[in-house]
Amino acid sequence: MDLQTLADTIRDGNIRAIGKGITLIESRKPEHAEKAAQLLERLLPFTGNSLRIGITGVPGVGKSTFIEAFGSYLTTQGHKVAVLAVDPSSQITGGSILGDKTRMEELSRNPNAFIRPSPAGETLGGVARRTRETMLLCEAAGYDVVIVETVGVGQSETTVASMVDFFMLLQLAAAGDELQGIKKGVMELADAIIINKADLDRRKTELASQQYQNALHILRPKSRNWGVPVMMVSALQNQGVDEVWQMLRQFRSAMQQSGEFAETRRRQAVDWMWALLMDDLKTLFLNHKDVKGIFPQVQEAVSQGITTPAAASRRLLDVFRR
Repeated sequence: MDLQTLADTIRDGNIRAIGKGITLIESRKPEHAEKAAQLLERLLPFTGNSLRIGITGVPGVGKSTFIEAFGSYLTTQGHKVAVLAVDPSSQITGGSILGDKTRMEELSRNPNAFIRPSPAGETLGGVARRTRETMLLCEAAGYDVVIVETVGVGQSETTVASMVDFFMLLQLAAAGDELQGIKKGVMELADAIIINKADLDRRKTELASQQYQNALHILRPKSRNWGVPVMMVSALQNQGVDEVWQMLRQFRSAMQQSGEFAETRRRQAVDWMWALLMDDLKTLFLNHKDVKGIFPQVQEAVSQGITTPAAASRRLLDVFRR
């Protein structure tokens, strides 16, 4: 299938074509990178029409259950939902479970939903290397709500916030002292805090809600056009899911009227360019024939304490510049 045919088939919403396009985007082979770039150029005019939502939270908070309930609700409202679920990769084997389709069984069978699990790989923050491009591809295929589910390990969730319109933090109420679970950095990124599993203990949930609201008062507001709400839901019981969507619609309306929505996307595009540039420069550097020739010895010298990391770095850069 040539690239133009692939692009046209993706725009028609063909699931196999979408999967093929994403596989091309995620490939690390140099020959695939050029084809992926050309494919995205063809699709770019048809992108940007979705609401991009990042969802994070500690393991066990019920991210997959919430996304299934939320995604199912959206499809009943006439929306097409794409879920890009980033799975943690083993630092030992590099493998991932990629089990999101089994955890979102109902949504995965929904004709108006598309779930794509991707390994996080070596990318800090648990975000797959090409998640941004995958979002564009899904938008071109007609998905008007794109959800990025992160690993939720508390490392560099900034990466997620830098690629979505709305960053949602899921929390638990019955997990001991809630204030101990508040990470200031993640809290500052959040556009909403959703307390899941509210059906387990209503009193604890309401107490946790008040604690989070108090904590938000002492944090610097993320936007002057939006106050961060704290909401209580039970994804398992489908309680409060519709209210979350109404809140998201209010957010989009407020951001678009103020001009902040478009400005944020412009800033994200520039950040994206720099991220890709740094990634490509690293690949270019490591594949340089002279650098490849001495890299193992230099790395071994650093590990053995024979030379300092700074000296090794300068030596490698000198070789690269020749």
